[in-house]
Formats: sequence, structure tokens, C-alpha cells
Amino acid sequence: MSMITATAWVPRGFAAPFPTKYEVDEAELSRISKLAKLQLIDAREEFDIARNGRNAEASAVDSSGAEGNGASLPQSNDDADDDLREYDLDHYDSDPVDEDGEAVTMFGNAGSLAYHDSNADDPYITLQGNDDADEERDELQILATDNMVVAAKVEDEVAHLEIYVYEDEADNLYVHHDIMLPAIPLCVEWLDLPVGKAAVDQDSRGNYVAVGTMDPDIEIWDLDTIDCMYPNAILGQGAEDSRADADPGKKKKKRKKSRKANDDYHVDAILALAANRHHRNLLASSSADKTVKLWDLNSTTCAKSYSYHTDKVCSIAWHPKETTVLLSGSYDRTIIAADMRAPDAKVPRWAVESDVETVRWNPHDPNFFFVTTENGVVHYHDVRVTPLSPEASNPIWTLQAHDESVASFDVNPVIPGFLVTGSTDKEVKLWNVQPNGPSMVVSRNLGVGKVFSTIFAPDPEVGFRLAVAGSKGVMQIWDTSTNAAVRRAFANRVAPVEGEVQERLVGIEEDSSDSEEEGGVEPGGENGGGENGWESMDED
Repeated sequence: MSMITATAWVPRGFAAPFPTKYEVDEAELSRISKLAKLQLIDAREEFDIARNGRNAEASAVDSSGAEGNGASLPQSNDDADDDLREYDLDHYDSDPVDEDGEAVTMFGNAGSLAYHDSNADDPYITLQGNDDADEERDELQILATDNMVVAAKVEDEVAHLEIYVYEDEADNLYVHHDIMLPAIPLCVEWLDLPVGKAAVDQDSRGNYVAVGTMDPDIEIWDLDTIDCMYPNAILGQGAEDSRADADPGKKKKKRKKSRKANDDYHVDAILALAANRHHRNLLASSSADKTVKLWDLNSTTCAKSYSYHTDKVCSIAWHPKETTVLLSGSYDRTIIAADMRAPDAKVPRWAVESDVETVRWNPHDPNFFFVTTENGVVHYHDVRVTPLSPEASNPIWTLQAHDESVASFDVNPVIPGFLVTGSTDKEVKLWNVQPNGPSMVVSRNLGVGKVFSTIFAPDPEVGFRLAVAGSKGVMQIWDTSTNAAVRRAFANRVAPVEGEVQERLVGIEEDSSDSEEEGGVEPGGENGGGENGWESMDED
């Protein structure tokens, strides 16, 4: 099984032209050793809990069996103990020690390995040719006209990020590198601030991604580094434990994973992330633990926690102009627009007919916002019109966009009035919002399965490009400007072209082993609607 759960574009000019290879120096060795130790402690705790549970069950079964038979079991097993003693099973899980009595860990002796800054200094390397290195460097090059696309993917129960490079002029999409993850990813957010770097200038730029998974910790990775072993930073309890271990003067408490919501970190899956583009050091997150948290990326700590909702908070978005206002939507079927500077103030609240899927501000008129729901409905609200009660919410318009859940939604940041919806019904629909309401431009089954992500490109040069992904684990980049219906609907924004325009849909050929048995229909299938899988309001 393979699926892509979330995607994010990287604007042009932020990716390093030549990404660097991951190197382990003394500082990095110390950092990853601490992280590995924390993960090992977690694994041992979970193993002990499971083993103690099994032992308790076995003891209960033995006791009940003895009572039922009216006989007691022998208490001595000297013969069996003699046979097992040579294997020293009591210390099976203990770390081995070296001749100095120091524990030998996964990276314990890596610091003693000899390494050289240049192959010319290594006496064991006799062939000094760099042809292969130069060829590999050229293959990793990213041009100023390229876009990165980050995809959160699960493939055969292995979770990872796939970093694509999209070459628009060449109609080419390929996987540049990937990053392994500890749990199933649910959301990704691109960051332009260097995180986890010492002595970073306030105006410096970076190319990072924050990842939310089924685990309660948020991981931040450097997209310009290849073959990373561990994230640059962790937001959550994992980071708290790491800081405690790094402080020798701090009294260490017995580690215990909390499942109760608190003000310092999430305790359940991370469902949404939103980076503040004006205050670049702020990252908002929402979780299945019903809280929204505000993180300071400079200190990688939680600055504030908010509990506005009574159920899972599944979507959040920062206001484009009022830079401290955050929109949040929840499974409690309400939407809130709250000023993060006033956590105790009364917040406006709107209600919808079913569970919220996504919330988005209108970037072209920030007085309005969109909400999509599990019932396939899109709501359009004026934030200035606050209802007396959530049930009294009165949207400007509503749209029954799909028969099933609108799992993905986006507003084109370049072309006003251009919307996209994606649904678990496997359809992608494009909409044109007129003063009298929205109208469908085109509908298509792109062969990605159930649609989980539809994101427009952020740059004006590729404003009509749309990244689509879903339950089949494939990514498609659709140049919507090459569709006849889109060209008619947005004629004033599309450059005129003489002659017939060839449809452009760029993707990576799907491996036959990745397809799932869900009866998906490829483009042009009978469920696609019309010729070549199209259904259009502008085509007969």
C-alpha cells in the first residue's frame, strides 16, 4: 500500500543550488547520540510495559489452572535454570561494556574513527579521480527556475518525505532525495527560517520543513541536506527530554509519557501546521489532543497553548494581514478566529453542519474565509459578521462541491477567484468565484485515488500549476492553464496562444506494486465524466 497524505511547495530561489551531504562531526555525533539514547529508552519502556502485561496474564492463567485442578505447581526449576544460565538472559538487554567499563552504544566508538577532509589526505585511497563526485553534484543541482515539492508519503508501512524537483520548462518531475520518518506523516509546512542552527542572523533565510505525524512531536528537517539521520530540531516532549539530559545540574525525573493535555507540548497526533510569514519565528500547530500551540522556532519551545475547541483541531491558518490572528477548525464543528496575543479574550465562533476538514483565508480579500466539511460543502464567511451564537452562523454562500468529504482545498495565491477542491470521491474540481457566487469550471479524476492534497504553486511564473496527490501514492502536477475551460474562464490572466494547446499533466510513472485495490479509475475512465475523464460546465 502507498499513499501521499500531504504536500507543500517550496518557492523558487530558496533551495540551495547544490545541496550538501550530511556529515557527522563531533557536535553532530553528540547530538544524535543523545537522540538515539532517548529513542532507546522509549523502546525499552514500551517493551517492559508489554512484558509485564504478558507476565501478569500468564500468572493469572497459571493460578486459575492450579486452583481448578486442586494441585499446586512445583516452585523449583533448577534443571531448566542450569541450561539457561550460560546464556545470561538476565542481562540480555544490557549494553555491553568495553575494556574501560564504558557502555558501548550505537555510536559509542564512532568518534575514534579516522576521517579526512579530503580524499587526497587518506592513505588508503589511491585513485584520486573526482569524476563520479562531479557527476553526482551535477545530478543534485537545483536551478533557480526549479520548484521543490515536499510530499509526506507512506509506502509499505514505511513513512518518509519525498522531495521532488519540478522543472516547468522541461515538463519534468523527479524525486531528488527522501527523508525517513518515525511515524505516519499527517501534515507538512515549509519554513524559511534556519532552525536548530547556532548564531543565526535574524534576516537569514533557510529551506526547512516541519512535519507533523501520528506521534505528538513535530520534527524539523533541513531540505538542503542530503541523507540526514536525525532532524535539526524537535518540538515537543522529545526536545524537553533532550534538554534535561543536556543539563547536568538539573535533577532528572523518571521519564513518563503524559497523555494529559498540557501547556508545554502535544500529547497526541499533530493534525495541522501553519508558519507565520510575517513573524518568521512563530509556528502554530493543532492536534488531536484538542489544543492549538504556538512555538518559538528560535528557542524550539512552546510559547503558548490554547484550548478553544472541544474536539480534535484539524486545520489552522494565519490571517494574511492581521498577523497575530489564527483561524482554526475542529471536529466539534466550529471555526474560531482568535488573536494569539489575547488568549483569555472572548473569541468569535462559527458553526457548520458537519466535521470541519479545512479552513483558508481569502488572500485577495482577507475579510473573508473558506471552510470545507465532511459532507462535501464549502462555506464562505465574512469575519466581520460575528453571530450571536455559533448556530446562528450565516455564510455569504455555500456550495455542495462534492458528494463526499472535501479533504483538500486551496485558493490560488496569484489568480483571484480561482479555487480547487479535492475529495475522497477521487475527483478534483476547479471553481471560478464570481460576484454572484462560485461556478464549476472543470472536474477530473487524475488517477491519484482518493484526493488528500491539492496545492497551487506559490510563484507567479507557475501560478496555474496544481500539485495533486492521494491514496495511490502518486504525485501529479497539472498545468491548469492548458485546459480549454480554464482558459475561457480566466482569459484575462492566461497568455494568448495561437493554435491548439496541448494538455499538460506531469507525474512520475507509477510502480505497479504501489497501486491499491480500491477500484480507482484512471484519467479517461468512465467515472471521469465526459471525454478523456473531463466534466466541464463550459464544455458541451
